[in-house]
Amino acid sequence: MTPALKEYFDFKTAIITFALVFIGIISVYSATYDARASEIFQKQVFWAIGGTLAFGIITLLPFRFLQFISWPSYFLSVGMLLSVLILGKTVSGSTSWFNMGAFRLQPSELTKITTVLALASYLSRSDVSLQKFKDLATAAGIVMLPVLLIMLQPDTGTAFIYLGMFFPLLYWGGASKFTLLSVISPIIAAVAALFGTTPFLVAVCVMGVLLYLTKEHRIVAAIVFSTTVLVGISVQFIYDGLKPYQQKRIATFLDPNADPLGAGYNILQSKVAIGSGGLWGKGYLRGTQTQLNFIPEQWTDFIFCVPGEEFGFLGSATVLLLSMGLLVRGVSLASTVKNKFSSFAALGITAVFATHIFLNVGMSLGLMPVIGIPLPFLSYGGSALLANMSMMGILMNLYAHRKEY
Repeated sequence: MTPALKEYFDFKTAIITFALVFIGIISVYSATYDARASEIFQKQVFWAIGGTLAFGIITLLPFRFLQFISWPSYFLSVGMLLSVLILGKTVSGSTSWFNMGAFRLQPSELTKITTVLALASYLSRSDVSLQKFKDLATAAGIVMLPVLLIMLQPDTGTAFIYLGMFFPLLYWGGASKFTLLSVISPIIAAVAALFGTTPFLVAVCVMGVLLYLTKEHRIVAAIVFSTTVLVGISVQFIYDGLKPYQQKRIATFLDPNADPLGAGYNILQSKVAIGSGGLWGKGYLRGTQTQLNFIPEQWTDFIFCVPGEEFGFLGSATVLLLSMGLLVRGVSLASTVKNKFSSFAALGITAVFATHIFLNVGMSLGLMPVIGIPLPFLSYGGSALLANMSMMGILMNLYAHRKEY
């Protein structure tokens, strides 16, 4: 291996990426092996090849080109989100896909990339400061525009990924503690309200004390606190306005045993599958929960059960360690690059992966509500795999030019 190649090619990140892709392919094969869904596996292999090509091409692109296309690609992707609402295919109640013959394209997956790049381009400008309300509002608008369009599909799970990416970038961009608390307080109050009055009151009190300790303008702090309280109180009204299947998902998150044969079925079977794997697992293609199709369409959101059941704790730990390694490499890159755009882009992409991993694994273990979040590189989905490989190509490109200002 030549020194020049080691200098410009991040072998560790590449190895982690393709190790996860390989685990994903064999997991999808196992999940579809006895489910009369062999075309699913074939499509995943096709998208893995396409993703590898995208990975290689983006890795070799001129570094400045990524920043140059950030805004045009962002507005193009927003246009695609608008178009899919009119021309898209509705699957499971969500109008999120374009039909492309035997394949489907999900614009919201690709828009994750363009939103990260556009936000990175904006935050890296010398005249932008998150201490200014105007700049903070503009940054929020860049994220909220695609979020609102995705919510109209509706696709709540994907919308959460954008919000999960935004908060770390606020921190990375130097937003004040008060700003960060202002963003997170209503979210904490809303989640706490789902668990009852006492957790809600405790959360509100804690947020109130923290807002007071920031010593920001008292009137502004009072407005934020009032908003936090109102958001928490409105949770019940919002819950009543949700569709029945959405209410069931939340109720199942709070108590999977409440509907073991309905909304809670997947979660309970997922926990059984992972737990039954033991230390070493039951062996490849020998997982009873997987091969007997106890978990419907396991190759999508519950793919984590496959390595957990068939390779046991060792398989689950391998997936988690590889995923953690990916996140560590991303944060390390964001910390070491010389260019501000590169730093924001690297952290934004890492935050997207972190949110996916946290929510998906949490779903599989019954720790998070089932909101349709795929596990990066493992879950079946062509658009998701193509987007993930493209984002890894961007990280590889940023690594190669990490010393450029």
